[in-house]
Amino acid sequence: MKKSGFGCLVVITLFIVLLIASGAIYTVNETEQVIVTQFGKLVDEPVVKPGLKFKVPFLQKTNSFDRRILEWDGRTTEMPTKDKTYIIVDTYARWTIVDPVRFFEKLRDERSAQSRLDDILGSETRNTVAKHELIEIIRTTKERTVQVDKDLAEADKSGTVGKLIPIRRGRALLEKEIYDTAKVKLAEFGIELLDIRFKRINYNEGVQVRIYERMVSERQQIAEKFRSEGDGEAAKILGDMEKELREIESEAYKIVETTKGEADAKATEIYAKAFNISPEAAEFYEFVRTMELYQSTLGGGTVVLSTDSDLFKYLKAVKPVGPSSSAEVAEEALPESIKAPAAKAAPKPVPAVPAPAPLPAPAPAGPAQ
Repeated sequence: MKKSGFGCLVVITLFIVLLIASGAIYTVNETEQVIVTQFGKLVDEPVVKPGLKFKVPFLQKTNSFDRRILEWDGRTTEMPTKDKTYIIVDTYARWTIVDPVRFFEKLRDERSAQSRLDDILGSETRNTVAKHELIEIIRTTKERTVQVDKDLAEADKSGTVGKLIPIRRGRALLEKEIYDTAKVKLAEFGIELLDIRFKRINYNEGVQVRIYERMVSERQQIAEKFRSEGDGEAAKILGDMEKELREIESEAYKIVETTKGEADAKATEIYAKAFNISPEAAEFYEFVRTMELYQSTLGGGTVVLSTDSDLFKYLKAVKPVGPSSSAEVAEEALPESIKAPAAKAAPKPVPAVPAPAPLPAPAPAGPAQ
């Protein structure tokens, strides 16, 4: 009985020793910094060297904080610029704990630190954006040269393509302004702000519509310039084509008229040689041409002629002596030189045609039945 009681006492003693040892020893990692507190108050300087450390068990408590660079990802927030243009800003930052004692006294843990970073960095970002124009927040470099297509630059009517509005500061200096202001405020909490950047800047829906409309308007102006130049070139080509066509037609007409003139001259020469063989031939030619002229002139309607006209001389030669055949009228109108040979020819006797027998008279009609 005594041995079993002694064994139990030894086991209990070893357990108490192990419990005390486990509470008195703690480990500091390379990525941590630890402060030891007793009843909520700092006991000693922060422990930053890694290894096994000792403390009073049950009375003292260890508080570990990360020594590495920590990240802060801000909420996407819509805010106005100086020119009253609403934009959506998304920012991020990097920070670290440089004074764990002050950090513990002010914030206690990293969760509270993230909330305080939201307040300070978010408010400083809104203040900076509200004090500057939109172009200052969008652009970074001052002396930027935009590469624009030569045709687009020539077609631009407004003169805005390829030209940037000058800036005084730029986005990089605005980020530095936020950094300088927020760094001082965060130092009070034992936090060192390493960097802060704009992750993304976007327009809200209303501003996007206006910007897209302006972009479409500019491109439509450029397209209209191209269309007008194309229409001008087309009109020039059509004008040149019409000019060349008229030149070709005029040259062809000249050749046709020259050929016709030469042909008429040749025909006149042939007629002249044919009808100038004798005076009778020339007079007959004059008569034939006059008859053709009568046919073309008098066949269409009433024509008024003067009795002194040369055109009327053959009509005056016709004597109205009663009904006669057209052959006799034409013979009367013939010149004397032409009628002479015809008069010497003996006329052929015309055979007599017996008169038709009289028809019998019709019988009288009888009385009606």
